[in-house]
Amino acid sequence: MLRKTQLFLFLVPSTLLFLISCSKTSHDTGFYFWKTVFQLDTVENRALEEIKAQSIYVRIMDIDFDPSGVQAVPISPITFTQPVPKEQQVIPVVFVNQRIFTEMDSLQIRGLANKIVPFIVAKIKQAGKENFKELQLDCDWTKTSRDKFFYLLTYLQQLPALKDILVSSTLRLHQVKNIVTSGVPPVRKVMLMCYNMGNLRQFGPQNSIINQKDLKTYLSGTLHNYPIEMDIALPIFQWFVVFRNNNYIGISKHISEEEIKDASLFTHNPNTNLYILTKDLPKANLKKDDIIRFESVNQEDLLQTAKFLKGELKGKEHRIIFYHLDQATLANHSNAELQKIIAAF
Repeated sequence: MLRKTQLFLFLVPSTLLFLISCSKTSHDTGFYFWKTVFQLDTVENRALEEIKAQSIYVRIMDIDFDPSGVQAVPISPITFTQPVPKEQQVIPVVFVNQRIFTEMDSLQIRGLANKIVPFIVAKIKQAGKENFKELQLDCDWTKTSRDKFFYLLTYLQQLPALKDILVSSTLRLHQVKNIVTSGVPPVRKVMLMCYNMGNLRQFGPQNSIINQKDLKTYLSGTLHNYPIEMDIALPIFQWFVVFRNNNYIGISKHISEEEIKDASLFTHNPNTNLYILTKDLPKANLKKDDIIRFESVNQEDLLQTAKFLKGELKGKEHRIIFYHLDQATLANHSNAELQKIIAAF
């Protein structure tokens, strides 16, 4: 009798461990790559390895108007100076500025699609890959551009060259909340962009990259009903938003975190993320008294976001993709921290 009891006690925890391990949802992982030259350094390669990244979503080009404002053309296409690592698949991404659709009819949209595909195929070969499994279109469509963007998505999926390719779309938070007016893109999978959720152009000390209040306002009670399979993109970047006379003038790419914390250059507005320039800074095209809002994302923000999304998505399987793969960006988020965020899902 004692031996049977001991055997039962042994089997119970073993069974529980088995059930727990089986119920754990696994997620594919990866990064966006959003630069014009593909060349990875040691830090970037190590990040791919340590988070076990299966995919790199590589921005191939933007589609926007040419200088005449008449024709939609490729803008800043990527160049591959080295092959993409064999361990990761390439998912080409094309950013489409929604304003191009104001001047396009269905014939022009089909013409655009037929130009996009061979361009991507050539770039994939330049990346050292024979093929690709998914093509993603990134467009912040609105009510007025929705139908034409959706037509582009539909037409792409009808092309023989993309017969076995999954065409996906990005999805902004406002497009989830306002699903009636925004519509649902005609694809099998979307990428939910969990960043840029505040008003970038509004003056003040807010964080427009990510904040829990806006996240919950847009997504609470809506995600689990969304009718398409969904992947998740999370931010790990930071930026410097510039205001002059309290008016937004842009994002500066010529300031570093070290510089903005230099008391000889900037005065910090206490308990905020606002910094006042104390002298002209010609290299950044900035003037004395310009105000810089330094926005970043910390580990707690990302963990809270992951836990919230896990609850809303009800344990569904999805990819976790970080924006984006870059040495400077990764300097603020260790690989161990990224692994914790993935585990939080």
